[in-house]
Amino acid sequence: MQYRTLGKTGLRVSEIGYGGGRIRPEHDINELVNMIHYAIDCGVNYIDTAPTYGDGYSETVIGKAIADRRERCIVATKTKAAYDPDDIVSDVEGSLKRLNTDYIDVLQFHGGWWHVGETHLIFNEKGLWTYEQLQKEGKVRYIGFSADGPSTGTDQLIDSNAFDMMQIHYNLMYQSTCDMFSNQGVIPDAVEHDMGIVLMRSTTSNAFQNLIAHCFAEEMADVDVDSFLLNYALSNLDVDVALMSMHSKEDVDWTNAVSDDVDARLDLRAIHGR
Repeated sequence: MQYRTLGKTGLRVSEIGYGGGRIRPEHDINELVNMIHYAIDCGVNYIDTAPTYGDGYSETVIGKAIADRRERCIVATKTKAAYDPDDIVSDVEGSLKRLNTDYIDVLQFHGGWWHVGETHLIFNEKGLWTYEQLQKEGKVRYIGFSADGPSTGTDQLIDSNAFDMMQIHYNLMYQSTCDMFSNQGVIPDAVEHDMGIVLMRSTTSNAFQNLIAHCFAEEMADVDVDSFLLNYALSNLDVDVALMSMHSKEDVDWTNAVSDDVDARLDLRAIHGR
């Protein structure tokens, strides 16, 4: 496993992060815990979840998995579109209990397509203030937000210089957050503010794989498309962590192999015409 630095936090984070967004109650908790233990023992240290993932089940599973490995993990969770101070505190207290921990390494406003009405609540109705109070109390180390893509609200959050990191979509098919041709987009903008960058949908959430299977099934039958897509994401030097929804030890092995194959990295600026 290779490591990068998560922006101004200074945290050394694994290039591959465990994304807990697809954990559901129908998944066996012991099998998931064993797999997460294996991932941590193989070097994965960034673990992302949220109270809404599996209606709290994701945090519960992760809490059990990190119980005897807490100091080896960087745990990120979120508050579910809650900007009221009382709601934020309630969310965090619930997360701390489910995660079986005294502190959260990275707390994020759980966003989508941010609009100015939402950012107004964060900046002017004590949303951000509450996050900062939780930092002072030692319950939260660093703060950030997740976003589905570029928007006026996302620009405002970045420009505030208040956040340590941003979780965002970016992959081979989704280029609007980081245009390599012109070096524009919310990812380079965030990096200019020394923010860490964590990717969602790093391998296109199977959209590219489904397209290839539909159009070029025979031609691409022997091509490892998943590894190709993950290597593409990791070739962007602005990226610190690529989240992956690993479901098995085999998933841990192949994603680790992509991380360690540094000679396979692409020159994205050259590929995109620069």
